[in-house]
Amino acid sequence: MGEKIPEKAQPAIRHGGNLGQARLLFPQAPEPWIDLSTGINPHSYPHSPVPASAFARLPEPRAVETLKEIAATAFGASSAAHIAASPGTQMLMPLLAQTAVQRGARTCGVLSPAYAEHARTARIAGLTITEVSDIEALAAFDHAVIINPNNPDGRAWKRPELLTLADAMRQKGGMLVVDEAFIETGYAESVADVATSDSLVVLRSFGKFYGMAGIRLGFAIGHPDIAERLESWLGPWAISGPALHIATEALVDQVWRDEIRLRLRAESERLNDLLGAADLSIVGGTSLFTLIRDDRAPTVCTHLMENGILTRSFDERSTELRFGLPGEEAEWTRLEAALSNV
Repeated sequence: MGEKIPEKAQPAIRHGGNLGQARLLFPQAPEPWIDLSTGINPHSYPHSPVPASAFARLPEPRAVETLKEIAATAFGASSAAHIAASPGTQMLMPLLAQTAVQRGARTCGVLSPAYAEHARTARIAGLTITEVSDIEALAAFDHAVIINPNNPDGRAWKRPELLTLADAMRQKGGMLVVDEAFIETGYAESVADVATSDSLVVLRSFGKFYGMAGIRLGFAIGHPDIAERLESWLGPWAISGPALHIATEALVDQVWRDEIRLRLRAESERLNDLLGAADLSIVGGTSLFTLIRDDRAPTVCTHLMENGILTRSFDERSTELRFGLPGEEAEWTRLEAALSNV
């Protein structure tokens, strides 16, 4: 028998974006593959050329501070002191769970269905996880997590609901984490502007909306003591030179942000029309992804992969599929043709 895996050694969860695995499973599928499994903007931010020094030198501390100042303005945070910059919000999830444990938390409630890494990383930290479907139920836990708008179904919660829950957590010494990874799509209201106490932390992703997930950049917004602790754990040079260059430009570009938001909404409507024409029932989403629910979902997923199109399926909810947006017109044409043969 093999060695028993320790209880806290939680295996990684399957996510979207694994084109290598898809190619192994369907070696005869046409190339290039179309990856609709991640919910990332297919139209990346058109940044200026990254200077060679960004690759050759360690990032300057002042450049990180400048980025945090710009991020504070872009997100509506109180100040740069309330922000911790990280190589992706994924890195922040286990650190926030550890922070909760150090403050005495024992239980964690996650509003579900949700991005599964929140529960997995909290479990690794030693928290007892309960997934709930009612936001009011979260007040019973020491630590609570909400994704707003939610991934994978796009559900959104109003500010008063979130602020009431944050106040309940404050009164008991707990913490509410609000993951706003898809907030830039405009499908929900941010609470980053009121994340000033140690009972509310907001996560913001850069890569999804700006279509640059590969540079790995995310932010936590909360009390300065929490932000300082997170950055202390991350250590120096956590943010790469190229990420600093690109994000410093992108976060001040309001014109691009407004234009791309309109473009994504139009393309989301186009995607929903294609899915509706294939008699697939849409049950939620944002302008970066659409969730369908259908008993044929496993067959549809396989059929699309045979056509070199990867969507996001869910082991725990086999009747659901999530579709991201195609990019170039040729990808739209291939998706339409494949759906017409479902």
